[in-house]
Amino acid sequence: MKTLEVDVAVIGAGSAGLSAYRAAKALGASVLLIEGGPYGTTCARVGCMPSKLLIAAAEAAHEAARGAAFGVHLDGVIRIDGREVMQRVRSERDRFVGFVVDDVLAMPEQDRLRGHARFLEDGLLDVDGHTRVRYRSVVIATGSSPVLPPMYRALGDRAIVNDDVFAWTELPRKLAVVGAGVIGLELGQALARLGVEVTVFGSRGKVGPLTDPAIVDYAGKVFAEAFRFLPRTPVEQAARDGDRVRLRYRTGEGEAIEESFDYVLLAAGRQPNVAGLDLERTTLALDPRGVPVYDPATLQAGKAPAFIAGDADGVLLLLHEAVDEGRTAGANAARYPEVKPLHRRAPLSIVFTDPGIAMVGARHADLVPGSFVTGEVGFENQGRSRIMLKNRGLMHVYVDRDTRRLLGAEWIGPAAEHIAHLLACVPPCARPRHSWCWPHPGRRRRPEFHG
Repeated sequence: MKTLEVDVAVIGAGSAGLSAYRAAKALGASVLLIEGGPYGTTCARVGCMPSKLLIAAAEAAHEAARGAAFGVHLDGVIRIDGREVMQRVRSERDRFVGFVVDDVLAMPEQDRLRGHARFLEDGLLDVDGHTRVRYRSVVIATGSSPVLPPMYRALGDRAIVNDDVFAWTELPRKLAVVGAGVIGLELGQALARLGVEVTVFGSRGKVGPLTDPAIVDYAGKVFAEAFRFLPRTPVEQAARDGDRVRLRYRTGEGEAIEESFDYVLLAAGRQPNVAGLDLERTTLALDPRGVPVYDPATLQAGKAPAFIAGDADGVLLLLHEAVDEGRTAGANAARYPEVKPLHRRAPLSIVFTDPGIAMVGARHADLVPGSFVTGEVGFENQGRSRIMLKNRGLMHVYVDRDTRRLLGAEWIGPAAEHIAHLLACVPPCARPRHSWCWPHPGRRRRPEFHG
């Protein structure tokens, strides 16, 4: 048994953990980065990058299929080779992962430790029984994992999560997607455009992260044209049937339906990776999920020299948020007991469907009825959208009734990410504590967001 003593122990070498390591190291602390799984972030291995590769292939197929509307005709039938599609997804994914692994391996060897960490007590970790680590401060950046509801556990390899999709060597014929959130919509639409017969099941009428009823309704109709979309149809029963899965559900009229699929893709949310850390051996207060109760501003757990960052806190499961949180957690761990609050960016959420979904600032669901007015714009007759034959979309912008400050926006529309970044940008502001305001304060007053 070897014992190491460090200023800061970082558990998890994902996006948040790497950011925490660099921030603490930059402040002169001795830092140990502990990782129990393979190097390479969730984004690179099973998240942002491979999903965008699959979406890019789907867009290529979709654009080829709609060329006739522009007078561009392809001779013969468009053929999608699922094996070639997945080969490119996997090979490019591996290239991105390689970049991350190279960055980690470039760190000093004494700063890296392989193995699963668990707490023995405050200030002491055990790593796979081969090393004990005494730390002054710790950053918990263990990420998250897809939720696997109990009903589907008996399905074996026929029940998959997004991680498994990117290991496919070819495309299935028929797929059920359980969950109409970001992952379900992105992968469901992409696979449908690549020739897979897709059915997306939801239980509460949700469409991605949207909360504005009018936008939810519009988006639901759009996606119902892209694949079979059942947003208010919970699956009642799931059973293995040879190499297929048989699902039971009910129509809106109450009729029971049984249908077989090649796979069930479970996209019903993610949970923090805290099981196995033995956090109960510490004095940290834990919430019902087993996650340390922490200050969302400083990311500190109580008054202890413990900080939590990234998907492990289970709040904002976004790459840029994980990086920002990791940077703050690492710096606070190195400076402890002096801690500083995280300067959060304007809230921003993007779903890379077609049309895209975006939300900036306050959600409609969080606004007080009567306190704001709604501006609306449709994309069906918008010039450039019609030129590109992408004229589907509806946008709502929320402005405070009294102050005329911009509060937020929700929409579905073509290339929604570009408008989202424009709204979420942080220009120079006379009052820098505020998250979001418009430029040219000396000119006629414009709406401001004070998040």
